[in-house]
Amino acid sequence: MALSLSSSRTVPSWLPRITVSKTCLRHATLIPRARRPYSFTQLVRLSDGSTYTVRTTSPLALYRSTKDTCNTPLWQPSDFAMKNIEQDEAGKLAMFRQRFGHGFDLSVSRDARMASTPEDDEGAQDDNLSSLVTEYAKGIETEKPKVAASPKKKGKK
Repeated sequence: MALSLSSSRTVPSWLPRITVSKTCLRHATLIPRARRPYSFTQLVRLSDGSTYTVRTTSPLALYRSTKDTCNTPLWQPSDFAMKNIEQDEAGKLAMFRQRFGHGFDLSVSRDARMASTPEDDEGAQDDNLSSLVTEYAKGIETEKPKVAASPKKKGKK
């Protein structure tokens, strides 16, 4: 018995038919919904006692501002009480002055000089840059460098 291959082949009905599509198929890209954080109503209290309301993500109901437009020299340049504020919370300014003196302090303004007494003027003259230099120079001891004699090299005699 010889087998012959013919162009007309029959496919059994129990096999699934696979159809190949010639068009491109692309599913939609999933874009997640934007996350919107919950916003709380916050009451901000300034240093002068005034308040205003703000919507914020902070859950704190009352915020007490320590620095604001009422007590900062940047916002109140004409207020004389804020001209010479030096906050030394950790004592670092006192340690700096103990080590390096008062030569780096700001000079006294003309209005403050006119209102000062003669005793204050004597103290201001003592706190100048020369005191800083002399205090620093006391800490340095001057020694002559010791020159070690170099050993003589032995050579051929």
